[in-house]
Amino acid sequence: MSILRSPNLLRYALVADALASGASAALLLAGASVLAPRLGLPEQLLTVAGVVLVPFVALVAHLATRAQPAEGAVWAVILINIAWVAGSVILLVSGVVEPTMLGYAFVGAQAVAVLMFADFQYFGLRNASAAGTAA
Repeated sequence: MSILRSPNLLRYALVADALASGASAALLLAGASVLAPRLGLPEQLLTVAGVVLVPFVALVAHLATRAQPAEGAVWAVILINIAWVAGSVILLVSGVVEPTMLGYAFVGAQAVAVLMFADFQYFGLRNASAAGTAA
């Protein structure tokens, strides 16, 4: 069985997203002052990103604990993840900030990870919907 067809894919994707986003929030909130000069990104931007992640982590963690998370709430998570990716790309190409090479790598890597979470959540939601209609 392909991972993309697993009946547990949605839960795994939500748990992974909550854990990674929680770790990112903790890193950004605790280490913004240390990260800012190394990444070439404003400390305030890093701190705000960490603060924004806190309620997102709570939502995703809550959904991950549900036997059948609400489809609309999962779609909200997917769309928020896509918006995060778009915002990351815009940040890097806008010229508003001047990230270091490490900053480009940091923002780019997290954007790729977030896009993967959105993809897995989409496939997981699709699997859950298909299983619900088959029952």
